[in-house]
Amino acid sequence: MAFKVEIKDPLDLQPRKAIGVKLPFSSDSVFTSTFTSKEAIKTNLIDFFLTAKGERYLNPTFGSEIKRFIFDNITPNSLRLIDAAIRQELKIFFPRIEPIDINTTADPDRNVIQFSLNYTVKQTNINDEVVINFEQ
Repeated sequence: MAFKVEIKDPLDLQPRKAIGVKLPFSSDSVFTSTFTSKEAIKTNLIDFFLTAKGERYLNPTFGSEIKRFIFDNITPNSLRLIDAAIRQELKIFFPRIEPIDINTTADPDRNVIQFSLNYTVKQTNINDEVVINFEQ
């Protein structure tokens, strides 16, 4: 009889040990901790895509190029460029993340870009989705 083996990240083996900090910072205390690698990865992705390249002190290569598209005219071509930028940045900064689906939409009248990233983490059973809005 076959059975499915659950693959766990080593960080998840100690369930009461915090491994990261959740976004946004809106809890009673200053920070809300993350206790699973799934939560930590999702928070890291949000942090990365909301940080513009060059914005992080002493780490100018960290961050995404997506924010710069908000100040350009939003066209179908710019949405394709955003999709390509997301895929390229994931390869460089998050090699364990495998995108399943990237859906980029825009509202040119309000100058808003929204993308959703459905992803899986290689060699684990982690599947999740991140939805981020960029507004001018």
